[in-house]
Amino acid sequence: MKEDTVIASAGRDKQYSHGAVNTPVYHASTLIFDSVKAMKQANANRNRGGLSYGRRGTPTTFALEAAMCELEGADGCFLYPSGLAAITGAILSFVRAGDHILMADGVYEPTRMLACNILKKFGVETTFYDPMVGAAIAGLIRDNTRIIFVESPCSVTMEIQDIPAIAAAAHERNILVMMDNTWATPLHFRPFDHGVDVAIHAATKYIVGHSDAMVGIVSTLKPHRQQLFDQSYQLGYCLAPDDAYLALRGLRTLKVRLKQHEQNALKVAYWLKGRPEVDHIRHPAFESCPGHALWQRDFTGANGLFSFVLKQGNEQATTAMMEGMEHFKMGYSWGGYESLILTYSGIDRYRSASGWDHKGPLMRLHIGLEDVDDLIADLDRGFHRFNQNI
Repeated sequence: MKEDTVIASAGRDKQYSHGAVNTPVYHASTLIFDSVKAMKQANANRNRGGLSYGRRGTPTTFALEAAMCELEGADGCFLYPSGLAAITGAILSFVRAGDHILMADGVYEPTRMLACNILKKFGVETTFYDPMVGAAIAGLIRDNTRIIFVESPCSVTMEIQDIPAIAAAAHERNILVMMDNTWATPLHFRPFDHGVDVAIHAATKYIVGHSDAMVGIVSTLKPHRQQLFDQSYQLGYCLAPDDAYLALRGLRTLKVRLKQHEQNALKVAYWLKGRPEVDHIRHPAFESCPGHALWQRDFTGANGLFSFVLKQGNEQATTAMMEGMEHFKMGYSWGGYESLILTYSGIDRYRSASGWDHKGPLMRLHIGLEDVDDLIADLDRGFHRFNQNI
């Protein structure tokens, strides 16, 4: 089937929906059986979509898992209560004390904190690498390296990594490649086609798409499926059926929303490129973004999230700009229908392997589904306030 058809139909199995267009929300903890034989059969089938206990899944969560597997080309999928829970569950499923992880220097800050605090406490060491290292990552691999964790583009600074080259180096040493693929979604980057072993999504973002549910999803291929399932279950992870329902609903409109986010964001980014205050644009579709050529080679599109660096600025000026916005709201996360704005300074504090030599603040935008002319006018007024407070 073509992609549009998969999005509309994946996971809509009558065993989950019983004829309803959308799989109903099944609330369940305890499930009861008519016989000892039936209870034993359910327990034997618990890893194959069988109903045995609420934390192992209900028809609502099974439908989301099936849809994501079909869309992403995975053999198995596990659901978590947030994107960070998905990252944590995926890593903890495959490491033990004494192992070593290589992690991109520009990852989502909570991922970095997980590595530096929780994993370190458990005896797992992390080395951060320059996101642009490519095949040279082979020189950083140790005998005890278990995982290479990539995020492309990197959070905030938007570097695109050479995933096939990193995967090739990893697989020569029997090392797993895990990828946070939240930005691209399965529609704009197919992780398993590029050598990734475990794909992670903060489905809170574009898959849910309406800023009203926290969902994490990890998908993988057959060699790693059972270990992911068993370890994540033993860690106590599960997803509430209401949130699974919202993710399924969001999935149906994912492609049309991404198209509009991408179109709006490109218009805003090209307008920003012409602003005298802007040093450069960090949007993968722009040559000024590190790894732009890799994005052209490996990705099929973009979305509404990108950053830009100012030539100069201070906290007073960026505060005046952001606090007076009408359509851009201040808030963490992204991927919903609303436009957001944040500023970052001192990025070098979160870097240990790659430098950051830009003096001006970095601003990150999520371009929502509002009229793009209204958004540009809002930014124009914001720059006026910015310039008054330099």
